[in-house]
Amino acid sequence: MKGRSIKIAVIFLALVVCAATPALAFEPKTVTCIAPANPGGGWDFSCRSGGQLLYELKFTSKPVRVQNMPGGGGGVAYAHVVSEQKGNDNLLVAASRSTTTRLAQGQYKGFKETDVRWLAANGADYGVIAVRADAPWKTLKDLVNAWKTDPSKVAVGGGSAVGGQDHMKVMLLAQAAGLDPKSVKYVNFDGGGEVMTALLGGFVQVFPGDISEVKGQLDAGQVRVLAVMGEKRLPDELSSIPTAIEEGYDAKWVVWRGFYMPKGTSDDAYNYWINALRKMEQSPEWAKMRKQNGLAPFYKEGKDFEKFVDAQIKEIRELSKGLGL
Repeated sequence: MKGRSIKIAVIFLALVVCAATPALAFEPKTVTCIAPANPGGGWDFSCRSGGQLLYELKFTSKPVRVQNMPGGGGGVAYAHVVSEQKGNDNLLVAASRSTTTRLAQGQYKGFKETDVRWLAANGADYGVIAVRADAPWKTLKDLVNAWKTDPSKVAVGGGSAVGGQDHMKVMLLAQAAGLDPKSVKYVNFDGGGEVMTALLGGFVQVFPGDISEVKGQLDAGQVRVLAVMGEKRLPDELSSIPTAIEEGYDAKWVVWRGFYMPKGTSDDAYNYWINALRKMEQSPEWAKMRKQNGLAPFYKEGKDFEKFVDAQIKEIRELSKGLGL
């Protein structure tokens, strides 16, 4: 009887364990990455480069589908994800400091940062001040002097709406240079790709973008980067570009790049994607891609990333108030 009782107990324990354990762990199906802007900008880069590596590293069985969803500085995509994609385990969305900037300013009407699940940040981009290669300004000081002489003749094109990331960069520069921020002639576009087209076409004269957005045209000799908005110069072949601080203007803008996913997704899927992004960040393939596009190492995930987002939103909210935004 004693042996039979032990056998029954073992079977019962096994049944309890099986009942408490999911039959199958999360396995991605058809995965989509939403880039909240038109092709060519930083969000598009995050989806295409990240999606490519997730597939190459076998975290997805099929290539990741990239869906461009421009509008409202990321607000159209954010509203779509919160309102229509709840519980979608196979959806990733590109995010950056631009996302937290818009949330901090209340630009995503009716939505807040707790409406999504923040996955991870896997790289840092740097703000830059770029002009066409044949522009008359050789240095940032040259540009600022011309700007002060007649602000109406210097059109600044940005890939975000007024109050968004690109606008904030140029407002900070104007403030540091002693210019009236209200005198800045700012033209907004839906993403960095559109701004680059406008810059090369002569419709705007200045692009306060990110290094990853301009590097391709910089390598092709089509644009000149007057300054990097970081505390120190970028490494390797980009080290010849001075910082705005070196030029005498204390204007810094460092941009993290990463992903969020819809609320209501399973913890299995959430943890799967965090693990996938962590492994991608640690891979030599990502290190190479990051270097090719001027990104610096930067990684936060899960709860740490959520805390970082919360802190940045508070910081940007105060900064926006100081700039009258």
